[in-house]
Amino acid sequence: MTTSLKGIVVLVQKNSFHFNPHAAAQSFGGFIETVIDGPDDIDDSALDTAESFLGLSVALRLISATRADGNGQGIVGKQTFLEGVLTSIPTLEDKQAAYSIHFEWDHNMGVPGAFYIENFKQDEFFLVSLTLEDVPKHGTLNFVCNSWIYSVTKYETNRIFFTNKTYLPNEIPYPLVYYVHEELKALRGYGTGERKVWERIYDYDVYNDLGEPDKDASWARPILGGPGSLPYPRRGRTGRKATETDPKSESRTDYFYIPRDELLGHVESSDFLVDIFKLVSRNTIPEIRSLDLPEFNTFEDVLSLFYGESSKFSMPKVIQVDHSAWMTDEEFAREMIAGVNPMVIRKISEFPPESKVDRQLFGDNTTTITKEHLEPNMDGVNVEQAIQNNRLYILDHYDSIFPFLRKINETGAKAYASRTILFLQDDGTLKPLAIELSLPHPKGDIFGSVSNVYLPASEGVEASIWLLAKAYVVVNDACYHQLISHWLNTHAVVEPFIIATNRHLSVVHPIQKLLLPHYRNTMNINASARDTLISAGGIIESTYLLGRYTMEMSAVVYKDWVFTEAGLPSDLIKRGVAVEDPSSPHGLRLLIKDYPYASDGLEIWGAIKSWVEEYVNFYYKSDETVVHDSQLHAFWKELVEVGHGDLKHATWWFKMHTRAELIEACTILIWIASSLHASVNFGQYPYGGYIVNRPTKSRRFMPEEGSPEYDELAKDYEKVYLSTITPQAETIWNMTVIEVLSTHVIDEQYLGQRIEGDLWTSDSQPIEAYKRFGTKLAEIEKKLIEKNNDKSLRNRYGPVKMPYTILYPTSEPGLTFRGIPNSVSI
Repeated sequence: MTTSLKGIVVLVQKNSFHFNPHAAAQSFGGFIETVIDGPDDIDDSALDTAESFLGLSVALRLISATRADGNGQGIVGKQTFLEGVLTSIPTLEDKQAAYSIHFEWDHNMGVPGAFYIENFKQDEFFLVSLTLEDVPKHGTLNFVCNSWIYSVTKYETNRIFFTNKTYLPNEIPYPLVYYVHEELKALRGYGTGERKVWERIYDYDVYNDLGEPDKDASWARPILGGPGSLPYPRRGRTGRKATETDPKSESRTDYFYIPRDELLGHVESSDFLVDIFKLVSRNTIPEIRSLDLPEFNTFEDVLSLFYGESSKFSMPKVIQVDHSAWMTDEEFAREMIAGVNPMVIRKISEFPPESKVDRQLFGDNTTTITKEHLEPNMDGVNVEQAIQNNRLYILDHYDSIFPFLRKINETGAKAYASRTILFLQDDGTLKPLAIELSLPHPKGDIFGSVSNVYLPASEGVEASIWLLAKAYVVVNDACYHQLISHWLNTHAVVEPFIIATNRHLSVVHPIQKLLLPHYRNTMNINASARDTLISAGGIIESTYLLGRYTMEMSAVVYKDWVFTEAGLPSDLIKRGVAVEDPSSPHGLRLLIKDYPYASDGLEIWGAIKSWVEEYVNFYYKSDETVVHDSQLHAFWKELVEVGHGDLKHATWWFKMHTRAELIEACTILIWIASSLHASVNFGQYPYGGYIVNRPTKSRRFMPEEGSPEYDELAKDYEKVYLSTITPQAETIWNMTVIEVLSTHVIDEQYLGQRIEGDLWTSDSQPIEAYKRFGTKLAEIEKKLIEKNNDKSLRNRYGPVKMPYTILYPTSEPGLTFRGIPNSVSI
C-alpha cells in the first residue's frame, strides 16, 4: 500500500546575509572603520526569493533503513520536489524558510532512515533539517542536516543525510551500511588535486604555507610537520600549487580552502571575526604603518586611547577601577594564576631548579639565583622549609626562549630569557622574590648564559629597575601565551581531531555526535590565522618579540606536548601545584588554595567528565564494546599516526581499549576546545589591552648603572619604560586584534548548548543527561559568583579589583571577560 509521507524541509537561502564591513567596524577600534571604503557589501538584487525554489529546483529521495534491494542497499524512493513555502512555523529562526514536501512511500519499503537531496539550481543553499511527520508506527522522524548543498553538477556522489538515530558500527541497520560507508569515503577524498570551495573533503597536510619564498628569501619559513622537519600537528589540506622557489612550500592565495560545512556563513556573525581579521591585515595595518605614530612618552599617553576625543578603544578591565594597580608586585604575581596565561607557573621541588636546555649545545644553564637572594624576603622561612611546605614557585620562561635568544636579538629585539621565583604567603597571595634575566654568553652558545638577578624594590631608581625587570618577564609570558598556551595547545592540536573525526566517525556514530559541537568554526579560524596571524610578516610576527622565529619556537615546544597531560587535573599535578587527595573535591588538593584558574577549572572539568561518562556508558555497555568499535579505532589510529604523526611513537597515547580511556580522551578534548581555550583567549583584551600591563616586545636592554640610559631612567621612568616595550603603532595593531579575539559573537554556542536543540539524537537518556549537564553548569556559575564575592580570596580580584569571571560558563555577546564557547571558534 502506497501512502503519502508529509515532510517539512528547513533551509537558508544563499545571500540571506552579507558581511557589512562598516557595521563590523563600528563594533571595534575606530582605526578599522576609517580605512574601509566603498558601499556596504549588500546587493538586494542578488537575494533569492522563496519562489525561486519552487518547481523543479530541489528534489529529495527517501532511503529505507529496514528494507534492502537485491544489492543489500536500502530501497530508494521516488524523486520528489519541494512544494510551497510554509509561513506558520513559530520555531523557525530568522532567515530560515520552511517548505512542504509529500513523498509517495510504500509500506513494503519499510521505515526511512536516510535521504538523497539534489539541487538543480545554480546557487547553493544551507539545508537545516527535514522532518517527516506521522510515519506509520514511528511518528516523527528527524533529519538534522546543517550542511551546504551546491548544484548537482558540483558533486561526484549524491548528497545524503541520515536520521538523528545513533548507532555503533555493528548496530547500523544493514540497509544503511553501504550508504554510511559511501558518505565516509566521500569525506575522505583521494588526497590529490586542489580543493574547491564546494567540497567537503577532510585531509591532512603539514604547515608549509606560512612563508612566501617567491616574494623574497627573508619571507621563507621552515616547514612544520613531517619527516625531517620540525614536528607539528597537521592542518587541513588545501592542495594549492607549490611555490616556484621551494617545491615543498605551498603558494599563498586569497582563497583558503576549508571543508564547506566548516564555514557557517548562513548565520549573521559566524564569519564576522574572520572578516574582521581580513580587514585588519589588508586595510588597517597598512594605514597604521603609514601614520608614522610617535612614541608614547607617558602612561597618560597610553590612557588617552581609551577616553577623550581621541578615544579609539574600550577601557580594558585591568584599569577600569585603578590606573596604577597593575604596577604592584601582588598584581604581577596574581596574573600568573588568574590572568590570561595561568597554566605555566609551577612548584619548585628542588633548589636550584633544573634547566632542560641541552648542555652539549648551550652549556651550563643553571640559575644564578641563590638562597641569599631569596631568604631575606621570605618572612623568616628558609628555602628548604619553603620547599618542604609547598611555598616556593617559579614562572620559568628560560628553557623555551634561551635556545632562540641569540637569533631573536640579531633581528633587533632586546630580549632576555627569564626566571621568576615566588613565595606563597600566609594570606594566600604570591610574592615575587627575584627575577633572573639572561643573555647568551658573548663567547658563544657552549659557554652558557650571562645572567643578572633583580630583587624587589619600592623606592628610587631601584624601583624603576624592578618595574622594568617585571616587564621583560611579562613580554616573555605574552609571547609564550600567544604561541603555546593559546595557538599551539588549543587551536593547532585540535584540528587533527576534527579531520580524523570526519574521515572515520560517521554522522550516526555516538562519539561523532558527542564531539561535533566542540569543532564548530575551528578549521575556519585556524585557516584565517595561517593567513593573517601566524604567517610570515603577519600580526604575531610583527607585534610580538619572537618575530620570524615565532612558529619555529612553537614547534620545538610541541615536541614535549602530551595529550594525556592536557586535561586539567593531570596538568596541575604535573606542575606540582596540586596533589591527589581522595578527600578533596575532584580528588585534588590545590597547594595554592586560592588559585582561581585551577579551582574554577576543576568545577568545569568535573561537570564535563560526569557528562561524558554518562554518555559513553549509555552507548558502550562494556570495555569489549569499545574494543570492537571499528570506526572508533580507525579514527584513533589515524589521529595518532597521521594527525599527530610526529609524536606517533610516544608511549603515552591511549590504546582505546577501555571505556575509561574513551571517557578520559573525550573529556580532555572537550576541555581543550572549550574551557582551556576560553581561559587563554577571552582575557586577552581585559588584561593586555593596556599595553603597559602586558607588553609584547622589548626594544632596549636593561639600563646599567653609570650609563646615560640609567640616568634617564632615574629622571623619567615612564618614558624609559615605554621606549623599552611595544611602540605605539604595534600597540594599536595588537590592541585591535586582541579586542576582536576577546569578543563573543551573537550566535556563539556555549558549553551545555547545542545548535540542534534536543534533536541531535533520538535517544532520550543522553538528551536528559545533557540537560543535567547544562543545569550543573548553571549551578557552577552561581558558585563562582559567590567565590568572587568572598573578599578573603584576594587572588580572585587583586589590587586591580578585577574579579576572575573568565570561566563563568555563559556570556552575553561582546567583550565580557566571561563565557565558555563549546569550541575554538575564535
